[in-house]
Amino acid sequence: MDDILTGLIDIEYGSASSETLTRQLYNQLRASILNGALPPGHRIPSSRECARQLGIARNTVSAVIDQLAMEGYLDVAQGRRPTVAAAEDKLLLAGRSIARKKPRPLPVSHWAECVRKSDWPFLNSGPPRPLATVLADGRLFPHDIWARCLRRAARRAPTSDPAINRASLRAALLRHLIEHRGVRAEERQIILMPSAQAALELIARVLLDAGDLAWVESPGYGGARAALDAAGAAVRGIPLDRNGIAFSGRHDRPRLIFVTPSHQHPTGRLMPVSRRQQLLGFANEVGAAIVEDDYDSEFHYDGRPVAALQGLDESGRVFYVGTFSKSMFSEVRSGYAIVPPDLADLFEKAQRHGSHIVPAAVQDALAEFIDDGHFAAHIRKMTRVYRSRRDHLLQALHAHAGDHLTIEPPAGGMQLLAHLAPHWDDRDVVARLAQAGITARALSQHFTGPITGAGLFLGFAAWNETEIDKAAAVIGDVLGRMQASRRRRPAAPASGNRRPRQSPAGPKA
Repeated sequence: MDDILTGLIDIEYGSASSETLTRQLYNQLRASILNGALPPGHRIPSSRECARQLGIARNTVSAVIDQLAMEGYLDVAQGRRPTVAAAEDKLLLAGRSIARKKPRPLPVSHWAECVRKSDWPFLNSGPPRPLATVLADGRLFPHDIWARCLRRAARRAPTSDPAINRASLRAALLRHLIEHRGVRAEERQIILMPSAQAALELIARVLLDAGDLAWVESPGYGGARAALDAAGAAVRGIPLDRNGIAFSGRHDRPRLIFVTPSHQHPTGRLMPVSRRQQLLGFANEVGAAIVEDDYDSEFHYDGRPVAALQGLDESGRVFYVGTFSKSMFSEVRSGYAIVPPDLADLFEKAQRHGSHIVPAAVQDALAEFIDDGHFAAHIRKMTRVYRSRRDHLLQALHAHAGDHLTIEPPAGGMQLLAHLAPHWDDRDVVARLAQAGITARALSQHFTGPITGAGLFLGFAAWNETEIDKAAAVIGDVLGRMQASRRRRPAAPASGNRRPRQSPAGPKA
């Protein structure tokens, strides 16, 4: 018998291939059938003859033939050689068509196209580098204590408890939030989620229909914009003034308003009580929900912290969102939302429907960590550390880049905003800093609508004084070299009044 498999099957032996002999033979025979090299009706050698030609075990060949026959690629009968299945088999014809033609890309949803075009989340390759934002310093976290809490929780993890929001964590968290953030709620209103972002997406999905108007701060948090876009909302950026979101005199009627009143993201501004009351009154008048993201307000350095907006709400319109990843460390992937009491049952059902569930052992470990005082002790310790690092970064930036940056010292939080003069391209600055080993975010990326400012969003919480000093020196060097290069360039001809750039991330306000 001729070696009819020669040129069709090329088996690699030993360590030359990462695939088993069985997988190699299966893939190559199947491909030969699909591409027509082994046409319909063609008889392939018997398992004994195939094994001889290929120099492999007969059992290997038999297993492959049986598998191809089961999938409909071969016809087998007792006492006869295997035959390639007839081309009239529609499924096989479809397979051959796909193998011969370049497949057309699968269409994706409008939401997926928005995700593809979005510049959020801001991704950095490799491990975090100074001065990355929204990062806690995991090096100072009491990992041994947390590990003991996890081990104990894992040993007593329930096997049949249907509750997806553990009563122990709800109770412990509520006590903490009442004492430290002034919230007003019952335990049943707390929805425990895998992240604050997941909580934002669930709120948007429950409250909004496609085309509903949603307001976000501009500049503001890109994750909120992404969650609202995913729900199909018409997202509109609302400019800020010194007191936060500036909605006075507007005539549009949003269905949802997203704010960060305790530490505005990214400016760090605090919304005073008077503006909070005005916002609550406006939302009640137009029938809007307010989503309050209290993402890093555990850390407050100057003056007395202002209680959460949710604690002032008398009409059940505020959704309060928080996370453990900022107050503990980034790998604690747990967040939460406090929802109005009349929507608590609906949100728990929606949470279960979307399988937004934190493992029971993690919830019980968090409850023990809070109840035993470790959570509050860690926040007190890190507040002292982060205050010192904030002050050190302010001093270092003033020393190395004071001629180029204007900084509003934040009263709390984990990062600060350093403003650049309007002629700077902050994205170009960020790119050059990345080449020099420093991570920053461009203020211009945080706008929804017209871009009216430039600056660098810089984190200080995760970085010690040595790392901060080195990063500030690099920032000063990069900005100095860019400024010197600008001076050497010939001046561009005047072109009249410049219109503000438009952010690709959202519609014009």
